Formats: sequence, C-alpha cells, structure tokens
Amino acid sequence: MIRKYQNILVAIDGSEHSEHAFDEAVEAAKRYDAKLNVISIINDSELSTSAFSFSKIYAAEKEQIEKEMLKKVHDASRKELDNVEPFVELGSPKEKIVEFAKDNEIDMIFLGATGKGEIRLSRIGSTAAYVVNHAPCSVTVIR
Repeated sequence: MIRKYQNILVAIDGSEHSEHAFDEAVEAAKRYDAKLNVISIINDSELSTSAFSFSKIYAAEKEQIEKEMLKKVHDASRKELDNVEPFVELGSPKEKIVEFAKDNEIDMIFLGATGKGEIRLSRIGSTAAYVVNHAPCSVTVIR
C-alpha cells in the first residue's frame, strides 16, 4: 500500500542539493495535499564564541534566512501550494531536523545529499546520514 503523507518537512541551507530537495518536497506536498514545513537551521557551531559577536552575527544571519524563507513560501505559492510554514532554528542542523520531525509529527523529510557544510563532512559526518539514521519517519535524500 502506498502511504499518503500529510506533514512533510524540507530542510534548506542554500545549497544546490537543498534547492532540488525543496522542489521535490513542493511537488510531493501538492501530490498528497500535505502541509509543507520548510526549515533552515543556523549552525551555532559556525558562529563566533564572543557573546557580542554571536548576537550580532546571529541577528544578521536570522534576518537573511527569514527573507529567504519568505521567498520559499512565495515560490511554493506560485506552484499552487499554499499550506507552507517556515521555521528558522538555531543549533546543530542534523539534530534540529530530527528533533523538529519528532516534535511535529512529520511523516516525510526531504533534504539535500550535501549542503553548505560538505567541506566538514569527513570530520563530523553528514547531516543526511544522521537524519536518515535517526529520523522517526521516511527520509528522501536528493542529489
């Protein structure tokens, strides 16, 4: 039996793969008449350790991401998908994606195979691999 997804999550970070994941998630949400949750995580480990610098960099980063999220909502609307909710979180991207999925009854996650953090892949492991292994639901990894 084919599942009918109702609550889809797509993680975006501005990378090419996450853009493809967004497009796939929009189409899936349309196909299943599902809610689309769009999340972007500000990686706190990449921000300065100085409290003053952290707050200034965080505020600027959050403002930029919120603008991008509004664009994503608009892009989805142009593709005739109106049930879209954006979220911006601070923390470890891989952990926040899994946490959000658990807390919000997500039944499908879309994310890019590699993101902006691919340079650190060998040191800390891939976000996609972590999400695939820890998510409470199905995960589609897009190249």
